[in-house]
Amino acid sequence: MSDNTTTHDKLPIRMLHDRVLVRSDVPEGERRSGGGILIPATAAVGKRLAWAEVVAVGQNVRGVEPGDRVLYDPEDRAEVEVGGATYVLMRERDLHAVAAERLEGSKDSTGLYL
Repeated sequence: MSDNTTTHDKLPIRMLHDRVLVRSDVPEGERRSGGGILIPATAAVGKRLAWAEVVAVGQNVRGVEPGDRVLYDPEDRAEVEVGGATYVLMRERDLHAVAAERLEGSKDSTGLYL
């Protein structure tokens, strides 16, 4: 299986062009604040970006690799279910940031630890 291929029920799936398939870190339903307060799923939250793990990338994606963590806007997403798991499909240009150990010390690094 190559970097831009995943499987679904024994059929290979290849991402096309500049598409990125990610597994969202945003928990569905209730969540807890940093102080331990339970926040119900129905609570309105201001616009907030979310982190996700890259699962597969298309052949024209240059700045992201499978296994990287990326920052994206969860309101601008297209969800897809593959093998019972929900993933988010987006274009590379819709990503706001990439966090990966391979970027450490690069000239594009901000020095922030995420």
